[in-house]
Amino acid sequence: METTTIKVSGMTCQGCVRSVTRVLQALPGVEDVAVSLEKGEAALRYDPARAGAAQFRKAIEDAGFTAP
Repeated sequence: METTTIKVSGMTCQGCVRSVTRVLQALPGVEDVAVSLEKGEAALRYDPARAGAAQFRKAIEDAGFTAP
């Protein structure tokens, strides 16, 4: 397992946090997700053979947020 942190822009409330958490948890290979509204980021633990940064950014952007 590996860990990474991705910046997430556009979150304004706990509903946004839940949305980002939900879309990231749905990705194959993602074991744990912790999204922080205050820090504007998502910390993930994942299997690099099944998931990666490109999928994480796409899922965040598809949910209506920005992952610069």
